[in-house]
Amino acid sequence: MAKSRTEQLVERLRELQASSGDVEAAAIVSVDGLSIASSMPPGIEEDRVSAMSAAMLSLGERISNELGRGMLQQVYIKGENGYVILTSVGEEAVLTVMARREAKLGLIFLDIGRTVQDLEALV
Repeated sequence: MAKSRTEQLVERLRELQASSGDVEAAAIVSVDGLSIASSMPPGIEEDRVSAMSAAMLSLGERISNELGRGMLQQVYIKGENGYVILTSVGEEAVLTVMARREAKLGLIFLDIGRTVQDLEALV
């Protein structure tokens, strides 16, 4: 039996988490702030993550355009407990990745790039 699109998206998010033990959570969100698919641990509100991700990406796009930096590719947030990385998936979705404080960002960015390529075919 063929998997639904949502099942395929969730599977790809879980593969991202499995490829790097430093990825704690991942979600695909519409630019309108609606959850498309997610692999979140208990205690994280999916709806809040979706809304904040869309808002942050929208603001990042405005800043990038206004300051002449071209088309936005990624928004990176560093907090004392880790990272949140937002990456465009086509024009209609955002990949949100939460990573541990000790994460090797180069490897995370590489995995995110591969994941985005796969997701663009599905979204």
